[in-house]
Amino acid sequence: MNKDYLQIYRRELFERCIPFWEKHSVDNEFGGYFTCLDRDGSLFSTDKYMWLQGRAVWMFARLHNEVSQDKGWLELARQGADFIRKHGRNAEGRVYFSLDRQGRPIHIQRKIFSEVFYVMAMTEMARATGNQDYLEEAREVFWQIYDYWQHPGKLGRPQLAGARRMSSLAEPMVFLCLLEELNRLDQDSRFDGIEKQMTAIALRHYHRDRGLVFEHVDPDGELIDTPQGRLQCPGHAIEMGWFLARLGRKNQDEELVGIATEIIDKSFDVGWDPDHGGLFYFLDTENRPPLQLEWNMKLWWPATEALYALLLAWSLTGEKRFLEKHDRMHDWAFERFSDPDHGEWLGYLDRRGEPTHQLKGGEWKGFFHLPRALLYSIQLLEQQERLD
Repeated sequence: MNKDYLQIYRRELFERCIPFWEKHSVDNEFGGYFTCLDRDGSLFSTDKYMWLQGRAVWMFARLHNEVSQDKGWLELARQGADFIRKHGRNAEGRVYFSLDRQGRPIHIQRKIFSEVFYVMAMTEMARATGNQDYLEEAREVFWQIYDYWQHPGKLGRPQLAGARRMSSLAEPMVFLCLLEELNRLDQDSRFDGIEKQMTAIALRHYHRDRGLVFEHVDPDGELIDTPQGRLQCPGHAIEMGWFLARLGRKNQDEELVGIATEIIDKSFDVGWDPDHGGLFYFLDTENRPPLQLEWNMKLWWPATEALYALLLAWSLTGEKRFLEKHDRMHDWAFERFSDPDHGEWLGYLDRRGEPTHQLKGGEWKGFFHLPRALLYSIQLLEQQERLD
């Protein structure tokens, strides 16, 4: 390695990232977390978003569980967990998308993802505290999500006459993520079958002959010749790669590890901007016009996913090209996203790498992608250091 990444990532996580959110995001009056934070941490909205509430609970609880139990992280997680348990679900058990500061509901989505991050929060709190109430709630909402996935009409999404039957990559990914979390605490025999099911679905999105991961395919994995069907999100594909790589490592499945690291490798190559560097947000796999107007922007989270995924692929294969790509991603991202003055990372850059926003958080950006990638990278490098 050309740099001491272990020290760099420890400093970025423990001196710049975590302190920013500890100082600016915790609502000590009503509970939960603020995420609409400007560059210096000042608030520009007090609304609270359940994706980010659940993610922050998970992140603080994970730090307590795997880094230190004397930093106050469990209390920060607990006050967030208390807030979302009190205010986050409606009478039917659905999890809201957004709440006001006091916890009054603003919006609910016809999607499963607010529930996903609720389960992550409850599972990690169960692990941190040993409180079975958290685990029981995590189980309840998990099976609710699985039912919604099987019967999307229950989410208020009717199947209209002209609607195409499609598989969305995000759905098997979140199930694989949840199963990794729940399997630490709950040995439900049904989980193995769902893990195999979701792995198979995720792999249908990877067309190995072309080296491309498609965001949407038909239920059999066949391509759909529409802008939605041709859509690729390199950051999402890379994230799926490391999900599958960790699963393959856990199950000692060398074939899956090989496919997963190949996905990371090829998705990084496809997504890298040869002119200005960084990863494109979206691409059309036939080089036709993407409908997403932000397609050529450079966002923080694909960069963080790539940093960890490339390190993981290198550690699993020993192939230097992964480390070389990691070096390239690291240098580009740290020069443009990292903020040594105020901490944390900027989130949104134009194609040339210039900030389009100064904010550090909003309705989508919170205390999750960056600290998770840094923590996982630190743990991987520490393990590598012990082996060396």
